[in-house]
Amino acid sequence: MKIAIVCYPTFGGSGVVATELGIELSHRGHQIHFITYRQPVRLALLNENVHYHEVNVPEYPLFHYQPYELALSSKLVDVVKHYKIDVLHVHYAIPHAYAGYMAKQMLKEDGINLPIVTTLHGTDITLVGNHPHYKPAVTFSINKSDKVTSVSQSLKEDTLRLFNIQNQIEVIPNFIEVNNLKTENVSCKRSVMAKPEERIITHISNFRRVKNIPDVIKIFNKIQKQIPAKLMMVGDGPEKIKAEELCEKYDIADKVIFFGNSNEVNQILSYSDLFLLPSETESFGLAALEAMACGVPVVSSDTGGLPEVNVDGYSGFLSEVGNVKEMSKNSLIILRDDEVLDSFKKNAFQRAKEFSIEKIVPLYEELYKSALKKN
Repeated sequence: MKIAIVCYPTFGGSGVVATELGIELSHRGHQIHFITYRQPVRLALLNENVHYHEVNVPEYPLFHYQPYELALSSKLVDVVKHYKIDVLHVHYAIPHAYAGYMAKQMLKEDGINLPIVTTLHGTDITLVGNHPHYKPAVTFSINKSDKVTSVSQSLKEDTLRLFNIQNQIEVIPNFIEVNNLKTENVSCKRSVMAKPEERIITHISNFRRVKNIPDVIKIFNKIQKQIPAKLMMVGDGPEKIKAEELCEKYDIADKVIFFGNSNEVNQILSYSDLFLLPSETESFGLAALEAMACGVPVVSSDTGGLPEVNVDGYSGFLSEVGNVKEMSKNSLIILRDDEVLDSFKKNAFQRAKEFSIEKIVPLYEELYKSALKKN
């Protein structure tokens, strides 16, 4: 199949999933065309089955805000016609599903019927999409898609609760390429981050308020009072400065490393002993799954799709949002004893296998075939 994929080309979960999906599909012999305003961050190398088409938005003084949706829909029409695209897969309802629908209508004028698959990822539904200014357009775009998927059962339920959806939503979870990334050189590289006797705790996110970044610092502060530990903070965003200030307040700045956005996430995780994700909400929890795929147990909140990923008492622990005391206690249960830690690490890795890319990608292939039959 010739598949066009529209996504945000950033470090965010939806962009990562869309990129990894396209790469895996290309390995399976499909021709993949990424269409976005910048090359996706995870699309490091192009191969003969992977193509990238940049969406350019001309600057016109007439427009107070440049019309990306218009430029995207026009680019979609050009790519579909030129490369004879079979299926369009858009990630994120706004503005991609809306632009996809407009492209589909333009293509109909030339006798081309393009099936659209829309994947809902989270904030496009629960935050942005639910805003009164966008809600009618989001509802319309979802209902006009040929196939709709969500990354968790929780997100599906939220979508049906918040919007008047007539379309069927199929749950296809996020996925991970499960690799045992620990190598013979880990011990010597680990020494750059922590001493042998120190546990390494990690958090990865876009440092937005919804991630409860202060709780990460508070939990770590309680941990380091009981056992030797270091905290790795990976990512960037509006809450980063507040986190740094909190580290200074607790006098633990020398025990916390802020990496910023990093392309070495897998390496950092391979050295980690625990992953913290105390988010206010998570539609799925891809960062938690990435940690588990590296054999890192997770202490997280029990919100959104996280309970569908992190199994309480097995791959880690779940607590109510904001329960710093319990999360700290659970972290110490995992970290204090080497045998307990080893058991949780093995369990986390086994749980991650349930979301392996080999299991999930065929579900999308079947969905594409179904969308083609529908049209």
